[in-house]
Amino acid sequence: SLLAFAAPPNAMAQSAEVPLRTITVQGTGESLAVPDMASVSLGVTTEGRSAARALEQNSRAMTTVIEVLGEAGIEPRDIATSSVNLSPVYDQRPNQQGRREIRGYRASNQVRVRVRVLDTLGTTLDAVAKAGATDIHGISFNLSEPEEARDAARRDAMADARRRAALYAEAAGAALGPVLTISEIGIARPMSFDTGIAMRAEAAIAVPVAPGEQSIGASVTVVYTLE
Repeated sequence: SLLAFAAPPNAMAQSAEVPLRTITVQGTGESLAVPDMASVSLGVTTEGRSAARALEQNSRAMTTVIEVLGEAGIEPRDIATSSVNLSPVYDQRPNQQGRREIRGYRASNQVRVRVRVLDTLGTTLDAVAKAGATDIHGISFNLSEPEEARDAARRDAMADARRRAALYAEAAGAALGPVLTISEIGIARPMSFDTGIAMRAEAAIAVPVAPGEQSIGASVTVVYTLE
């Protein structure tokens, strides 16, 4: 025969799993690094009486600028066309019929250039300005190998998370247990900035460039157990 035994209610309550106590915190970290490469937008803007003339002048000038970039040590893979535009240029004053007539055309060719040897950036900008570049803007500084700096920011973020969690646990009269989960919120990459430089050949001067330091930030959410 089979015998069935029923545990008393208090025994069942004691065997129930105790809810896991946890604490969730966010940690932030920062790493500073000196950039070793740069990216810059530059190009040529020309005007002509006809669209064909404006494009012809622009193409000739842009070819010279690209040749000068090559002489400065910039490889073809680091020169990429970003825009080519052709637009009419109107008279400022309307004619007798109240319309502004087209007096010519404006052509523009812009490229994005990556400078891998940062020490040559100033002289390269000077050289392309003398060669006919009329627009130089949007300089941004970067790291060729950013992972080391990113990892340093991540470690800093984890240390910050543990410090915060330990502080809250102590204030609550508990001990900090092991990590349950780690979620990376994101890596804050350095922002590029626009220098707003506009240069012409006759006004070209040696360009002083200071890359400074880049700040790379990391943020994590960490869940710890409480003991």
